[in-house]
Amino acid sequence: MCGVCGIWSPSAVPDVDAVARMMAALHHRGPDGCGWFRDDTVALGHTRLAVIDAAGGAQPMCDDDEQVWVTFNGEIFNYLELAAQLRDRGHRFRTRSDTEVALQAWLEWGPGCFERFNGQWAMAIRDRRTDRLVLSRDPMGIAPLYYARAGDRLLFASEVKALFTDPRVRRALDPQGLAQTLTLWAPFAPRTVFAGVEQVAPGSYLEVGAAGLHEHRYWEPSFPERGAEPRRDLDANTVDLRDQVVQATRLRFECSDIPVGAYLSGGLDSAVTAAAITKYTDADLHTFSLRFADADLDEGGYQDLMSRTLGTRHSEVVVTERQIAEVFPDVVHHAETVLLRTAAAPMLLLSRHVRDQGYRVVVTGEGSDEVLAGYDIFREARLRERWLTDPGSVDRAAAVEQLYPWMKRSPAFAPAFAAQFFGRNLDARDPAMSHRPRWDSTAVLTSMLTPDLRFDGAADGAVLDRMPSEASRWDGLARAQWLELATLLPGYLLSSQGDRMLAASSVEGRFPFLDPGVVALASEFPAEQKILDMNEKYLLKRAFADLVPPEILARPKQPYRAPDAAAFFGSGTPEWLDEALSPEAITAAGVFQPVIVERLVDKCRRTHGRGLSNTDNMRLVAIVSAQLLHQMFLGSEHRCPAAPPSPMVVHDHARTRRGHP
Repeated sequence: MCGVCGIWSPSAVPDVDAVARMMAALHHRGPDGCGWFRDDTVALGHTRLAVIDAAGGAQPMCDDDEQVWVTFNGEIFNYLELAAQLRDRGHRFRTRSDTEVALQAWLEWGPGCFERFNGQWAMAIRDRRTDRLVLSRDPMGIAPLYYARAGDRLLFASEVKALFTDPRVRRALDPQGLAQTLTLWAPFAPRTVFAGVEQVAPGSYLEVGAAGLHEHRYWEPSFPERGAEPRRDLDANTVDLRDQVVQATRLRFECSDIPVGAYLSGGLDSAVTAAAITKYTDADLHTFSLRFADADLDEGGYQDLMSRTLGTRHSEVVVTERQIAEVFPDVVHHAETVLLRTAAAPMLLLSRHVRDQGYRVVVTGEGSDEVLAGYDIFREARLRERWLTDPGSVDRAAAVEQLYPWMKRSPAFAPAFAAQFFGRNLDARDPAMSHRPRWDSTAVLTSMLTPDLRFDGAADGAVLDRMPSEASRWDGLARAQWLELATLLPGYLLSSQGDRMLAASSVEGRFPFLDPGVVALASEFPAEQKILDMNEKYLLKRAFADLVPPEILARPKQPYRAPDAAAFFGSGTPEWLDEALSPEAITAAGVFQPVIVERLVDKCRRTHGRGLSNTDNMRLVAIVSAQLLHQMFLGSEHRCPAAPPSPMVVHDHARTRRGHP
């Protein structure tokens, strides 16, 4: 991944020193060089991670007439195919980069180019022919892109910390963004946890010009009507899914001028992508795994099994509770949001290991659970829908036992309570019926907020307003998948736990299961082929049964987990934590009520953070991350970076001075 940034300034020539400070804040995203462009109205900045055409792909990049400029973060995986189409239409290329293909595609198709891209991106296009700035983000929200106003200027960047280098950008928390985070696990675009800081929504682009700022959607998840799924042939679907996943994996593995590795978690999804690489390419694959010192969380046996099966070069990181606590301030610095889990911390340690092994690009299995219905919440949704349509025919307590075979403290041990819990809010008119148990239980965290930061409205209101009207005709599983694709995937998994932890180590992640062909194909499968009798991702298992060991195919779905409160209190408390959780610090931040925090911290100290409820673990992590967030970005300790990386490429086209920059 690279870093992009810039300024729209209609009344004064943009200040290049301000752009330089923004680039300095993004140095970790692009350590291989940087550059900026400026005209009378717009400045663009770029920090580069050189993956394709290291010699010719420097940015910002322009067309032959120097009328259209682009700063681009990401990859266009089908750029060779698009380049051939553009050559047939008379376009000439000076480089071998996908950036120039994106630029020429804009010249040929305008905003229609975004629908043609198979990739992951955040880009800014300065089109001087029409005097506008365009900010675009990929359909799934893999690459981040934020913006904020400072007077009549608009600033944008890959990360919020770059916006905060300008002292005129307000630094405060947003009650609605906080409510969404403490209910949905992440802010829902365009919201963030910061007041006045917004994000470009996945599958959309913004046009900025004299007429203001306008959002346009070019893609969003969609599903066929219930019972009208066009792909119902199980054998054909199995073959088509395998072909599409293999094609998407090869494309992401081979589209690089530098070596590409692969994550191997021990689960099905990364096993499939790693197997596709070893089976359908000639690569000597290097796989990377994350392990835990806590045997209850460790998946090392499955990781070793898959590595031996494929014959990969394999390396791993074993993470302890103490390491999670030590690295957590860095995690919050890069995540730039309130977190409910520590799961991002081991991912940061893994990305550092990848970088230390000499790799800058990895293929991962992220996205499979969303597009092929692998999560517990989807199985819960199927069960709840069954109860709704025929409540008298199901033994609810017995049915719950099928949900969590991996969990030591499974609801199956209290089946009557679990059946009552999952049986609440069964309302066919509610488009979010599938997510009510999760959202309701998580929303308890909002009661800790101080009155000044409480949001009076419904935290899920913006999400439900965005859901298409035709969703009422979808299968209940399809509605649940839409909610995951719109909320948790881009807001948390691809951001806090994905891009931000990868980019912190100058590593790029690639996600075959989020290929547009895979997503479109999977959306057309009937629900019973995605989840067959509570067997999640049935089609994927069927499609790759010859490449993945039966031990991995048959193992129950186990979500990725890391120690939460125990990381901070189980193996000794780090000094920074005592300071962050002191009554003085809690009061100064003004985020959570001091009495509530004190009681919870005392409980954690007494128990060493062990044996806590799921809610208490989330409470503790939310408090710790919010305190660090306030300290780093909103308090007096906030510091601007000193200087951008080098070498610097400069394109200064400013000709007039309409005021002071």
